Amino acid sequence: MKKFMDEDFLLTSDAAKKLYHDYAENMPIVDYHCHINPQEICEDRKFENITQVWLGGDHYKWRQMRSNGVDEKYITGDATDREKFQKWAETLEKLIGNPLYHWSHLELKRYFGYEGYLNGETAEEVWNLCNEKLAQDDMTVRNIIKKSNVKLICTTDDPIDTLEYHEKLAKDDTFDVKVLPAWRPDKAMNLEKPEYLDYLKKLSEVSGIEVKSFKTLIEALVKRMDYFQERGCSVSDHALEYVMYAPASEEEIEAIYSKRLAGGEITKEEELKAKTAFILAVGKEYNKRDWVMQLHYGCKRDNNVVRYKQLGPDTGYDCINNYAPSSEMADMLNALSDTDALPKTILYSLNPNDNESIGTIIGCFQNEKTVGRIQQGSAWWFNDHKVGMTAQMTSLANLGILSNFVGMLTDSRSFLSYTRHEYFRRILCELIGGWVDNGEYPDDYKTLEKIVKGISYNNAVEYFKFDV
Repeated sequence: MKKFMDEDFLLTSDAAKKLYHDYAENMPIVDYHCHINPQEICEDRKFENITQVWLGGDHYKWRQMRSNGVDEKYITGDATDREKFQKWAETLEKLIGNPLYHWSHLELKRYFGYEGYLNGETAEEVWNLCNEKLAQDDMTVRNIIKKSNVKLICTTDDPIDTLEYHEKLAKDDTFDVKVLPAWRPDKAMNLEKPEYLDYLKKLSEVSGIEVKSFKTLIEALVKRMDYFQERGCSVSDHALEYVMYAPASEEEIEAIYSKRLAGGEITKEEELKAKTAFILAVGKEYNKRDWVMQLHYGCKRDNNVVRYKQLGPDTGYDCINNYAPSSEMADMLNALSDTDALPKTILYSLNPNDNESIGTIIGCFQNEKTVGRIQQGSAWWFNDHKVGMTAQMTSLANLGILSNFVGMLTDSRSFLSYTRHEYFRRILCELIGGWVDNGEYPDDYKTLEKIVKGISYNNAVEYFKFDV
């Protein structure tokens, strides 16, 4: 029996062990999509206790605590941090087979030197150890990032954001990790939302362009893209519930916006036509700037209306949407490609059933200018576990070129989540090592080194053209 989480954790073959320890283990990290707060990096926050690091805003953990019958008081409520940690520890011990069990113990081991395992009985010991470590100067946010061998971070930022903390970090010679903004214009696109008109007023103010039509909306966004680009942005990201290609004429789009800006209601068909026009317009602009467009889709959000009213969005009440938009996604990309305006694009579906369709779509829009111009993104959210990652990479290998894959991202709000890159790299090496051991690929370690280091780090640097 193997020891729990030893140095060869998740690695079963000699080839896998060599690939990980010789090539993947010590590669740096470029985190091209996450949700961490640039202000906390700028101010070099020091956390008071492990609950603040682990449970503040982590809806992955909140979902499992609710599934374990924990009262909301101990999740998002007014219980003490020690009480919340105890409830998490009592939940964690039950999570056999769940990636949270692996992630949590990797974090305890790498950042706090804890070699045991967390449960209800060891909670007090772990609480004291972690808090003692967090009180030390080498456990501030910046030092955690440095310890994790991170070279570059892209945060998630709204077009109306000031980016003041990115500016301060860019001028700070004491911190050499690049922290760049990434463009997330969901609020500018979601015209069906009740707060949309209030948002457009803010966009008008910061851009200096009064938004009174679809045309002026795009003009205002282009102005803000200029602002973002001047501060190092080269990455965009969209969260889409649906990918529905619904083309319409310019006149029809302007009529839809005219109705909405006047405070009127729009139909679902009008919403989809407007969003199609929006994606096409910003996609063309991304292409001009050589930005990468990331499309995250396949999520049905805020399903528990009672809890949504109590707690708001991003609190753990989302699920996989079973809608598979392969033809619509192909049409969307084709509409951009047809006018030579298709940017580098990464497709992420929350539905693992979409792996094969994405694998076939991306092959339709590659070109000679950029290796792997259209990418399938890493297994995302409900899929970033051993089975999901293995399935995504196996599908990509079957239908495309796994060697050109841009690899893992944290997509996290926690500064301790960089161990997810270790988790990913171990799974990657186990997968490739298995093919080598099974005689499906030669033990050509010169080539294997390029593949593993590429997927771990080098491909993303080259694809995004990051200066690291």
